[in-house]
Amino acid sequence: MSFDCTRPVGRGRFVRTMCEHLFVRWENLEVGKEEAEARLPGFREPAVVRTFDAPEALGIRFYEVQARSALNQVPKRSRMPFRWTINAYRGCTHACTYCFARPTHTYLDLNAREDFEREIVVKVNVPELLRVELGRPSWKGEHVALGTNTDPYQWVEGRYKLMRGIWEAMRDFANPCSVLTKSPLLLRDIDLMQQIAKRTDFTANLSIPTLDEKAWRDTEPHTPHPRKRIEAVAELKRAGLRTGVLIAPLIPGVNDAPEQVEPLLELLDEAGPDSIGGVALHLRGEVRDIWFDWLRERRPDLLPRYEELYERGAYMRKDEASRLSSMVRRPGRSGPGRGIVKQEEPPEREV
Repeated sequence: MSFDCTRPVGRGRFVRTMCEHLFVRWENLEVGKEEAEARLPGFREPAVVRTFDAPEALGIRFYEVQARSALNQVPKRSRMPFRWTINAYRGCTHACTYCFARPTHTYLDLNAREDFEREIVVKVNVPELLRVELGRPSWKGEHVALGTNTDPYQWVEGRYKLMRGIWEAMRDFANPCSVLTKSPLLLRDIDLMQQIAKRTDFTANLSIPTLDEKAWRDTEPHTPHPRKRIEAVAELKRAGLRTGVLIAPLIPGVNDAPEQVEPLLELLDEAGPDSIGGVALHLRGEVRDIWFDWLRERRPDLLPRYEELYERGAYMRKDEASRLSSMVRRPGRSGPGRGIVKQEEPPEREV
């Protein structure tokens, strides 16, 4: 099954086409003239620095690198429910203000602010590396999670198409896997996801923090519209795939009002994901400073509240996390993960 963005998708109110926000026109692409290569810490070979003339790419540089490995092992002390991840990209053009992966850019001698959004590392050899690693006798076929650091379907994936090679490897080795994204671009690969699901465990997860237009644009300025993500959930379910939704992050005073959460839950009930969970806002390291700067500029009225909620560190006060959990959980909800609000930790350090 191939994905045709002109055909109707979804069901009920979600029957419409999925072209918007999915694909970028990539004609007349060229390597940046000012800088043809650069060296990044952790990589043996210089990166090819590429710029594109697509409107979405203005002012953004892409560092094409040869990674040393595809699979990253999550530290044992982590509370993540998986031990292996793949991140084909480092940095993310979605530019979510709250993103807990921002500090990973400092490992590359880049900053966690503008550089995280505009200096994007592309591991062009990940699909080939993955095949080698999955084929090793020492590999035990453990679950692999994608999208735990930066979004694997940020819009430049429409150019590089690394995810198709990754999914083909997962299919051929029948390796259990899952993905988390904010983009309906994953529907491009729905044929491969179906093939994987026939051979092993697979789940596609969408992150949808809010339907509120202002909250969305203020905190996720370059992500696809939340309603497009809900439509993607409906299409994934129509294709017979196990699907989850994370209302993530839940941000006190920004997207947690009942009149914001309830309409989202109602639309999700109609779209039909197998699970709905929540993730409370996590503020560690540079992300805390970035978020408090955002509050000072956009919502100074919330500053005292956040100083109290996060006075002990990166994690939200437990009573507030419990309140958020009660908002996501509703009577009659069933299925794995429904109503759970987690306080996630930053992803693994990897190259």
